[in-house]
Amino acid sequence: MKTLFTLCCVALCFANPVSATTYPLTLKNCGYTMTFTQPPQRAVALGQNTAEIMLLLGLEDKLAATAFWPTHVLPELAGQNARVKLLTVEIPTLESILATNPDFVAAQLPLLLGPDSKVAKREDFTSLGVNSYLSPGMCATKKDTGDIYGSRGQLWDMSLLYEEIADMAAIFDVQARGEALIENFRQREAALRKKFAGAQGNPSFLFWFSSASPSSDAYVGGKNSASGFIANVLGGHNAITSATEWPTVSWESIIAANPDVIVVASLDRNRWALDKADEKVKFLKSDPAVSQLEAVKKGHIFVMDGQAMNPTIRTLRGAEQVAAQLEKSGLN
Repeated sequence: MKTLFTLCCVALCFANPVSATTYPLTLKNCGYTMTFTQPPQRAVALGQNTAEIMLLLGLEDKLAATAFWPTHVLPELAGQNARVKLLTVEIPTLESILATNPDFVAAQLPLLLGPDSKVAKREDFTSLGVNSYLSPGMCATKKDTGDIYGSRGQLWDMSLLYEEIADMAAIFDVQARGEALIENFRQREAALRKKFAGAQGNPSFLFWFSSASPSSDAYVGGKNSASGFIANVLGGHNAITSATEWPTVSWESIIAANPDVIVVASLDRNRWALDKADEKVKFLKSDPAVSQLEAVKKGHIFVMDGQAMNPTIRTLRGAEQVAAQLEKSGLN
């Protein structure tokens, strides 16, 4: 099946020719300066978003391995992804990464590549002469919350994702594909914003990622996270006011926030029972207190790809999923 960049690249590439990368190429990323003398040939992608960006850019032949997949690969990328070695759907070891003999390692999260990562630090690869890369969207967070994800002082937007796509396209000398992919996203976001520009009442959204158990606090998307961006695109706002990227919030606090819409994540991982969307919906409807929320009583519970709650190429797709359900329910 054709990928996104192949669907729009022909028209864009011929309408706006893009120059090839000139090597050596020097890039700055999250405080590090890297120089590439040629396109990487054995890249390792740590994190689903990093892998899917490379696949969308048609770089499966340059990928030696991937790791850390909260959900299944995008259906249109399944064929390409099948050609790439999978280290693990969970957190890999440094030894397993090095065993692939990488010449470039890129990561979605500081959990996978950062100063506090239990997998690897960027210095581990620098000492081996291997360039590394961390998603700019995660570098924009403040590490002031006691957890690895930090907080955001302003609302995440697609510009950070576009920076990441453009960097990858330059590193691998596929700039035309990168520009086509970015333009595709720009058009889709503009279409959604136009459709929901007249949303009434500035509705509040709660984005529930998961919980360890029904008695545990909920992991939800913070005010300025990708979830907040989705709410903004759909003419509303995040019901959660914490700037923490992934706050854990009690159900008492959620009841007090009284969101107009509850969006539950669908995850393919099997870490907790509440990773499943249907288990979340079951809890919302059966818990004596939570079931009294107006959003629950009115059936304003919608399901979204859990990976879209992370600042990724899935985020806009998640907004489109919620938009379709809002329209069907008449809430737009």
